[in-house]
Amino acid sequence: MLPALIAGGWFAPASAAYLGAANLAGYTAGALLASSLAARFGPVSILRAMMLLATAAFFACSVPLAFAWFFVWRLASGVAGGVLMVLAAPTVLPHVPAARRGLAGGAIFTGVGLGIAASGTVVPLLLRWGLTPAWCGLGVLALVLSALAWTGWPRVAGSSVGGRLERPPRLRSSVGLKAIYVEYGLNAIGLVPHMVFLVDFVARGLGRGLDVGGRYWVLFGVGAMLGPVLAGRAADRIGFRWALRWALGIQMVAVAVLAVWTSTGWLVVSSLLIGAFVPGVVPLVLGRVQELASPETRTAAWGRATTAFAVGLTAAGYGFSFVYSRTESYATLFALGGAIIALALVIDLAVRPPAGVGPPTAAPAPAPPRPAAR
Repeated sequence: MLPALIAGGWFAPASAAYLGAANLAGYTAGALLASSLAARFGPVSILRAMMLLATAAFFACSVPLAFAWFFVWRLASGVAGGVLMVLAAPTVLPHVPAARRGLAGGAIFTGVGLGIAASGTVVPLLLRWGLTPAWCGLGVLALVLSALAWTGWPRVAGSSVGGRLERPPRLRSSVGLKAIYVEYGLNAIGLVPHMVFLVDFVARGLGRGLDVGGRYWVLFGVGAMLGPVLAGRAADRIGFRWALRWALGIQMVAVAVLAVWTSTGWLVVSSLLIGAFVPGVVPLVLGRVQELASPETRTAAWGRATTAFAVGLTAAGYGFSFVYSRTESYATLFALGGAIIALALVIDLAVRPPAGVGPPTAAPAPAPPRPAAR
């Protein structure tokens, strides 16, 4: 929607970029508030409220009022997205048969990619009718999906998973875990040029129009659908540590390449790869946290990692918006993003985990029982 808001004269380029950053700030706030909101009001009530809040935000943005009006509603939309992303899976998965939880969890993250791909198709079609009809069309779609999901959330008891969520225990993070937090936050920063500016870069920066920009966003979504599964399979084969290193290296190149080459081939490859790693890096970092943290502190450690990622997104959203407002150079954004991911890779290569820390080994098989005496 950013290039359409600019082309329609609703906002200047720098202001529109800050609206994208407001979404990321709201996402961070939603991710941090989700557990306390669920503990106070119950996860199902909060999930339903957030679906309605996201829907209301679409309709509110159909009215071309002041920047502050849009900022508040884009912030609210981000809050809704952050809460939904944090609470949906732990609310649903405990009610799925154990044998199908992997499939269900994969479907949740695949749904994120499907939504991205669908937005790249639906939004350009809606924009042919104008900005106000486009916002209203998205609001109607969100309302329909909310109605379909309304009774699908499981009823949970206050003490069950997905009911009252306990505050993570306090822990002292090892050097290896602290490095993972920093790497994950830096990785989030490096992804923002694609997440916020990709469509605008193609549509306005390269002068190819919104329809073409939307196609690359569809490719981004296709990558997001495939990323978690492919990343998980890679980790199974080479281990989480090396899979994460390869992921950082590939992302570094895929982001920075657009600062130099903008041919169709590079745009396709970059959109697919970064789209894949937006959700695909999550299971890799989660696996490293599981390896580096003790069993009793893994939940708390993963909470810190998730917070680092969200803070990285927010800081980058405003930081890159500021850089763009001063330079109006997309190449600068992609070059900075690639350099920041390179720094994350250097940190991972430089920090060695303590001795004895690594992938969990399988427990020895129990000895076969002796035959009973006759």
